[in-house]
Amino acid sequence: MIRSMTGFAALSREDQHAKVTMTVKSVNHKFLDIVVKAPGSLAAMETGLKSLIQQRLGRGRVEVMVSVEAAVSPAREVYLDDELLARLVAELEPARKKGLIEGGLTPSDLLRLPEVLEIRALDRDRKGSVPEEIRGLVEQVLTDALEALIVMRETEGRFLAVDIDQRLSGLAALVDDLEGAARVGQQGLETRLRERLAELPADMAGDPAAIAQEIVRFVSRSDIEEELVRLRGHLAHWRTLADGQEPCGRRLDFLVQEMNREINTIGSKAEGSTVTELVVTGKAELERVREQVQNVE
Repeated sequence: MIRSMTGFAALSREDQHAKVTMTVKSVNHKFLDIVVKAPGSLAAMETGLKSLIQQRLGRGRVEVMVSVEAAVSPAREVYLDDELLARLVAELEPARKKGLIEGGLTPSDLLRLPEVLEIRALDRDRKGSVPEEIRGLVEQVLTDALEALIVMRETEGRFLAVDIDQRLSGLAALVDDLEGAARVGQQGLETRLRERLAELPADMAGDPAAIAQEIVRFVSRSDIEEELVRLRGHLAHWRTLADGQEPCGRRLDFLVQEMNREINTIGSKAEGSTVTELVVTGKAELERVREQVQNVE
């Protein structure tokens, strides 16, 4: 399936427990790279959220931003470190006796000492657990956002597929042209060799049968039948992958490399200026296909 790696989705859901807002953005990447930016209170959910994304997406850099507004403020407690406070008072007493400081510690002083006085969430929240009702809402919002993201990626993928299909059709026609041009080039090479050998003096002509065999062997070096067969096989395989249901970007990228390799081999083996022109055209078209494939999941 031709599906783009680029997409964006933003959703917000609210119930009696909380309001969850989420944005999911994806861009091109060689592999699946997931970044989740969420409040510290959702830290325990990060692994699960990444797992949900891995189940739906195959490739791309995916950035998820989550914000949660609880309908009810979390329970909190006030913690006073009596031991530390006593040590602090004891350490200040000599300075007070020397007249360096005056008065005792006031509540406002304690509020400026978070090591002594701390207002914090209850143990359940501090350990990173997430209430089940909020967990369910976050997972549902992510599922819906991923669905919207995939719809956008599939829509862009259809545009990519149209452009790539047109280029592949052009490459298929070019393969046929290469076959005809290479055959003409071989015939021209053989004709030139025979003409030059015919111009040799009689005492240098040699055995006609042996010469004919060498001509055939030399001309066969420019045969590109195997390369053409592989090129057509790669094009057929491309159609199968593109029409399938699985993400295929990496395999299509590999096919582009293989087709480029065959084109290069044809350019080094085949005879004739027409073949050279066709090879240059084919490499340029393959480069355009490669650029488009970089966007495919």
